[in-house]
Amino acid sequence: MTAALPITGGAPLDHDAAAAWQRHLALLAGTVTALLLLFFNDAAGLAHIWWTNTTFGHCLFIGPVITWLVWQRRHDLAPIRPLAWAPGLGLVALGGLAWLVGDAASVALARHLGLVMLLQGAVVTMLGPQVARGLLFPLCYAFFLVPFGESLEGPLQSVTVSMSVALLHMAGVPAVVDGVLITIPNGYFEVAEACSGAKFVIAMLAYGTLVANVCYVTWGRRAAFMVMALIVPVIANGLRAAGTIYAAYLTSVEQATGFDHIIFGWVFFGLVMAAVLAIGWKWFDRDPDAAWVDAAALAPPRMSTDMLVAAALVLAVAAIFPAWGAAIAGRTAPLPEQISLPVVPGWARISADAGASWSPNYPGADHFLLGRYGDGQGASVDLAIAVYGSQREGKELVGFGIGPLRENDRWVRVADVPDIAGGRAMRITASGRVERLVALWYRVGGMTTTSDRTVKINTLKAKLFGGSQAAVAVLISAPIIPGGDAQAAMQRFVAALGGVDAIADHSAGIHR
Repeated sequence: MTAALPITGGAPLDHDAAAAWQRHLALLAGTVTALLLLFFNDAAGLAHIWWTNTTFGHCLFIGPVITWLVWQRRHDLAPIRPLAWAPGLGLVALGGLAWLVGDAASVALARHLGLVMLLQGAVVTMLGPQVARGLLFPLCYAFFLVPFGESLEGPLQSVTVSMSVALLHMAGVPAVVDGVLITIPNGYFEVAEACSGAKFVIAMLAYGTLVANVCYVTWGRRAAFMVMALIVPVIANGLRAAGTIYAAYLTSVEQATGFDHIIFGWVFFGLVMAAVLAIGWKWFDRDPDAAWVDAAALAPPRMSTDMLVAAALVLAVAAIFPAWGAAIAGRTAPLPEQISLPVVPGWARISADAGASWSPNYPGADHFLLGRYGDGQGASVDLAIAVYGSQREGKELVGFGIGPLRENDRWVRVADVPDIAGGRAMRITASGRVERLVALWYRVGGMTTTSDRTVKINTLKAKLFGGSQAAVAVLISAPIIPGGDAQAAMQRFVAALGGVDAIADHSAGIHR
């Protein structure tokens, strides 16, 4: 968020202005360092995501790009005298509030967004509105440091599957689609979240935004370039997926997927980036020698603050929110020391078949139970219950790799299916040989829901405004077997269970 701004070149400066830049930048660097230390876990978490998650690998380049953008503006900014500006603390407070919301609701996106806004607020407070306006685009571009866009994976999966199947049929490949599975005569392919092209679209959004600002002046051309930059990678990813499956049809699945991982991937995306730039090149309308900032048009602020006081206020305001978060994090709901699976009329506990075993993933649960029931007529149903006395980072009811499927699970989601007995349902498969239906309910804050978002909102309300911290997940699953009706078996089981609400409350020690 900081960069040295040499004051050589451009308009002549007096020594006072040069000294002011040195003092303000030095104090800003110290303030930013203190903020990163204060929110060290979140800063480290961001770095870990950038380094290990290929969807957000492009974030590693955002910092250097911001530094370059500031460097490009160094001569234009040098004549502006930096001034500490107290209203910038509003952005600091807004960032702290976003962080608190994310901390209370266990939403990493909000915490990371809050951290970036805290750093932006420090820049505005320590350098003043004139410099902030001159750095408006680099400051806003810092939002791309925040990993976001995973919600695009589901819709883009569907687009990739549809495009791939259509292209394969055009090429004469007898491909059959089942949800996210595409089967050809010599094998089958899962169009997983990682293959949806979301990583390309998210990275292209950052790339397209940069090019639109650096190479265009007209807003119409900027908008047209952004539309093109987002459409091209979606089409390219469909071609990539179809090409991989077609190669497998001509050779083997092993050879085709190996070629895909080695050649396509980010190398393929690099070619797409070059193609997008080549398409837009003809309509570039920014003069390469034009100034980035019109210093004469930036009016000085009507008020200023001592820079040491401003730095102290930035840190004081920022520190309020971790302290607040620590104060509310200690509350937890009292839970029974032990819980047991319920007795279900008409159903008896039976042993699980290891060959088709399934278990949801709730690693932070205070209590977790999983058992199988049979009705004596050939139907079997699995019941899983996960109970939390409180939630925090690493101990969440809803999160990545938490729930019916874990990260890199042998079970994969084939498709969502209509609700079963009011529970959000999906069809899953293991190695394409065995299939199951899974239905899911949450019980948080006295409300039963199937929405991840509602879970986060109710958790936030309970933490910020008081209320029971107890949270429960109830999952029911049944195998799909020839001649059986997994959905009917699950509906009968839920009816015999007496409702999900009662079982969830009893497991959490809540008595009506």
